[in-house]
Amino acid sequence: MTRFLELGDQPLANAFLRSQDEFADEPTFPLDVYLCRDCALVQLLDVIDPELLFRNYLYVTGTSDTIAQHNQAYARSVGQALELGSDDLVIEVASNDGSLLRCFQEHGVRTLGVEPAANIAEQARAHGVETLDVFFDEAAAQEIRASRGAARAVIGNNVLAHVDDPQGFLRGCKALLDETGLVMVEVPYLGPFLERLEYDTVYHEHLCYFSVGPLARLCDAVGLSIVRIDFVPVHGGSLRMYAGHAGVHGGHAADVLRLVEQERGQGMASLERFERFAEEVAEGRRTLLELLDRLKAEGRSVAGYGAPAKGNTLLNYCGIDTGRLAYTVDKNPLKVGLYTPGMHLPVLPVSTLLERKPDYVLILAWNFAEEIQRQQQAYREQGGRFIVPIPRAEVI
Repeated sequence: MTRFLELGDQPLANAFLRSQDEFADEPTFPLDVYLCRDCALVQLLDVIDPELLFRNYLYVTGTSDTIAQHNQAYARSVGQALELGSDDLVIEVASNDGSLLRCFQEHGVRTLGVEPAANIAEQARAHGVETLDVFFDEAAAQEIRASRGAARAVIGNNVLAHVDDPQGFLRGCKALLDETGLVMVEVPYLGPFLERLEYDTVYHEHLCYFSVGPLARLCDAVGLSIVRIDFVPVHGGSLRMYAGHAGVHGGHAADVLRLVEQERGQGMASLERFERFAEEVAEGRRTLLELLDRLKAEGRSVAGYGAPAKGNTLLNYCGIDTGRLAYTVDKNPLKVGLYTPGMHLPVLPVSTLLERKPDYVLILAWNFAEEIQRQQQAYREQGGRFIVPIPRAEVI
């Protein structure tokens, strides 16, 4: 293991604070990123107790129009690939508020969610999605299969990167599958991470940062074969892996093996490539702070848009506190009224933009920048301007 990026000691990215009384006792943990020189997996070594990270969670998928459209297309794609019918079962691990599974229900497919955050699981159940609020592993998978039967599709969106035992997670997914079923895993892709300097997607929940090569090695270890890889634009660039029983499919598809070779040629196993990335990240921080400080010197007011986990990594790494960013706004009612971890920006309702009319808005949820600009057309018409921080600070 070789460390190539140090983002400093940071609080947990989703550990929002309820009051200023909590500021002094806020815990922080190292946020350093390593490259495995043997398997090319990019990963963290500091592992936080999942009970602390996930039992009371504030991220919900149902607040974004972009994710809603993504989910509809996802359900159609899986339904067509497996020719799903009313007798088939789709299980989603880390199902959040059930937004994706509701799309499958619209096609008449049986669903079951597995979501360890009890508060979010309750939201899913309120929307008619049966959800178990348990942590998923191979033992839980065996219990689920015994009580619910085998699944045609097992889905894990943005969860494989969160688990400390990815082999155990995939073994659990495999244990749920019938013979012809598929495991579908969606993860942020290392390619855009490197090319677009997406360092803010690093936080303590995200233990691994995947490319196709390490995914193929993981699947080899648990008896799964990757039959298809899709690249999707969501979350700054993600890949969706379709994998089935190795005994049925024989081995990874030829297109998958070509992708592995292509990644090697692009330097995704090269320490030099990652060291250059770290240098570019430091330069990106300098550029962003230079812009914010210049605007402040000119007497301009600047607010933030969004309170995503990625935004908190960026704020803490760059040292952007209320002296540079007065507040941020968010559509998620679970976050409004709280303070961001570390930099302690107050999170206010989105309506605040039209009420206070800041001169500039830094889009912390930059992966939804187009959606945000579209929704905030009234703010733009009144002269407001937006800044995107990734890959480099730019006024748009």
